Amino acid sequence: MSNIVVIESPEQFTQLMQADLERITLLNFWAPWAQPCESVNAAIPALAAQNPSVLFMNIEAEEQPDVAESFDVEAVPTVVILRGHTLLAKVAGANVTNISESLARATSEKKAAPAPTPSYAAPTPGPDGLWHEAPPGLPDVEEPAAIEARCHELMNRSKVMVFMKGHPDQPRCGFSRKTVALLQEQGVQFDHYDILSDEAVRQTLKRLNEWPTFPQIIVNGELIGGLDILTEHIAAGELHDMLK
Repeated sequence: MSNIVVIESPEQFTQLMQADLERITLLNFWAPWAQPCESVNAAIPALAAQNPSVLFMNIEAEEQPDVAESFDVEAVPTVVILRGHTLLAKVAGANVTNISESLARATSEKKAAPAPTPSYAAPTPGPDGLWHEAPPGLPDVEEPAAIEARCHELMNRSKVMVFMKGHPDQPRCGFSRKTVALLQEQGVQFDHYDILSDEAVRQTLKRLNEWPTFPQIIVNGELIGGLDILTEHIAAGELHDMLK
């Protein structure tokens, strides 16, 4: 069975990610119009053959915007390397050598620490709807310790806290929309915070919780995971026990 898959839906992506939380996965975000993607796409089969235990996902960014936005993909090609949900590396641009070296480091380390997340402005597609290089954001005047304290305060603001893109009545990504729908179907009361309105909180939560994507679901001040983990708990009948 090939360890290269083409992602055709957010549901397929979620199912593959939750199947093995210890597995290393390489996400190759690309677009057919971007010539630099050709060299990365051409390198994937060789990398996959050299790393049979790694799952390689080819993801056309514009066809799967929810997945791309979850990983703050601002330009193509972009490669993201994960162990479970822990971010190990992110390489923007057609640097096949850098991608290969990053993957080698990830597979050689028993348990790699999550890569620090740079504080860049939130990705904004251009008027043509395509991803382009985004300029760095302005320096944050808030001290890191103050941001962390604010994050912990937010995480404990409600028994169930959802850090999401948008609001429950107007989610701004498919994963956030599905998370809200599942919680409402289960009759779970929750508070929320729109991470698109606060880049400092958005980036700090990724680091604090060692979880690179949103939504993040917090119960009693602790991260339980994202949409895939929530789906697992519901399927196993464990969600309401966790909320007691």
